[in-house]
Amino acid sequence: MLPTAGETLAVLRSRGLRTIYISNNPTHGREEYAAKLTRLGVPTSVDDILNSTLVMVDFLKKRMPGARLFVVGEEPLCAELRRGGFELTEQAHNVDAVIASFDRTFVYRKLQIAFDAIRAGARFFATNPDRYCPVPSGGEPDCAAIIAAIEACTNTQVEAVVGKPSHYMIEAALNLANLPAGDCLMTGDRLETDVLMGLHAGMSAALMLTGATSESALADSPIRPTYVLRQLRDLLPA
Repeated sequence: MLPTAGETLAVLRSRGLRTIYISNNPTHGREEYAAKLTRLGVPTSVDDILNSTLVMVDFLKKRMPGARLFVVGEEPLCAELRRGGFELTEQAHNVDAVIASFDRTFVYRKLQIAFDAIRAGARFFATNPDRYCPVPSGGEPDCAAIIAAIEACTNTQVEAVVGKPSHYMIEAALNLANLPAGDCLMTGDRLETDVLMGLHAGMSAALMLTGATSESALADSPIRPTYVLRQLRDLLPA
């Protein structure tokens, strides 16, 4: 837990405010996120977790129910798609849509199947646009790298990316909160996803300087958050 985060969340909840946790990372299920937060001292229901996996399942159910998918992604995403009624296949000529995601098991064979499927007419969607995933050692290439590889060889642009900062993600968050955008504050450490999504939705947006964005990166960016926080406690009145 980052310094002041637990105590700040406790104060917000004591004042009757709803806290929802939004992640672009599809490599963990919602249950895992809820359990981790609870373990860290912030008791959290799975109903307060929204990730790009859940949004992707809903997106596809509305547009291609029961579709046959080839997923460039890890097992948690694949499992949720199967539970959503989708068939996963590696037979390129049978694929209705290719799903690109953060995939630490990415190999050339997967790229070949995606290439063959899209050239045969499959549609092309992705879970999130992040270039890298921060880890203690620095970072890991994220979904943007997978998207770029598939786009480069197929000469086909991804049709939709459902995670932050997309309208698909923010609509799902607002439905979960059951609140208008003007009554919400988006808080996160990335300008191009967290802050941008909040601002586009009509929310106030607070940038945390405890993660992926430095003060110098903020100074160089055209994206201007409503607030800049050095610690989560800065959300609270003095």
